[in-house]
Amino acid sequence: PGGSPEDAPSVGGVVRAAGGGPVPRAAVTLISLSGRQIGRTVASPDGAYTLDAPGAGSYVLIASAEGHQPQASTVLIAGQPLAHDLMLSGTSGLAGTVRSAEDSRPVTDAMVVVTDVRGDVLAAGRTGGTGGFGFDDLVAGSYTVAVNAPGFRPLAQPVEIGEHGTSRVALELRTGAEVRGTVRAGSRNEPLPDARVTLIDAAGDVVATATTGSDGAYAFADLDTGDYTVIASGYPPVANSLAVTGRGVDDYDIALAHSDE
Repeated sequence: PGGSPEDAPSVGGVVRAAGGGPVPRAAVTLISLSGRQIGRTVASPDGAYTLDAPGAGSYVLIASAEGHQPQASTVLIAGQPLAHDLMLSGTSGLAGTVRSAEDSRPVTDAMVVVTDVRGDVLAAGRTGGTGGFGFDDLVAGSYTVAVNAPGFRPLAQPVEIGEHGTSRVALELRTGAEVRGTVRAGSRNEPLPDARVTLIDAAGDVVATATTGSDGAYAFADLDTGDYTVIASGYPPVANSLAVTGRGVDDYDIALAHSDE
């Protein structure tokens, strides 16, 4: 004798949002592993769905709903109904403005980058004429927003994006001072290449170091307002033992280098 309809191969359950509530009117599709559609249904107002299968086996279940990320999962249906709930993450957006911390003017053409907790870049774009930016299709969660613009210090700030709608964030960039110059030496005051330049703040901490190029030039960027000390030096001295004989000419080369080279 044949089994009752209740014992026929099928899959059913509830489509839920990340918060646990039902997702009404979600589209649920059952396909074979070869990609052939077996059935399709729309979840009821309480998120419940049921789909019949032609027989026992492995199938792919796909759920989608407006404002949510679609989800696909493999299900193994035996000769009786399978209970399988589906979880959909909401799609959200992030929007905001980038302004100068000193005078609140919009910062145009700033690069805004959104990364996840693993550091992977999920979205990137530049601010418009009003300093605004926006990104769609982001899943709810914790992110980092990094901003950089010419003449300003880079900024990285954590943000929380909700399950629905657009989260907003206001970012303020501080202007970054820049110090540049040329190291010169000798009676002819010529540029000195490969000199070591050290920048020290008022507390005595080393802020940055630089090595001059062939033109004797150096530069420090993204500096806070304050008092600093600049120290320029050549190579550190080298002292080695040397034994000289009484005849002929002894060759002895000396190599100078910075301590970290």
